[in-house]
Amino acid sequence: MGLSWQQGPLGRNPNGQFLVPGMPERVLYAEPLRRRMRAELGGRTVVQSDYAVLLFEPGRYPVAYFPIADVADGALAATDHRSTHSELGETAWFEVVGGTRNAMRGAWQHVALPDHATLLEGKVALAWRAMDGF
Repeated sequence: MGLSWQQGPLGRNPNGQFLVPGMPERVLYAEPLRRRMRAELGGRTVVQSDYAVLLFEPGRYPVAYFPIADVADGALAATDHRSTHSELGETAWFEVVGGTRNAMRGAWQHVALPDHATLLEGKVALAWRAMDGF
């Protein structure tokens, strides 16, 4: 069972309930992945890391966040696009530069994290669908 998939506790149709009074409607959960993960785009490995963190949000698939230091040189190109995540603040978007193709807005980073979310500091997320493989 996944935390945010199907009937998991953060899924759209949870099978159980939290037994904590005053539980907020949206709960985010992050944990270290504990295994090596890499992403490829256009025949190029754009990131490889032993230190990815998975973020679980209600009703969404988990997202892997990678330390920026583990991203290949030149694989991220900053864009002017910015957005705001309701719990994690301002978000900067990147174009991911692969070997034979690029993914516009294929990566993002939360740049104004609240104190309780420092686990994601200095990390960038890649869109699952934008990459050729993980």
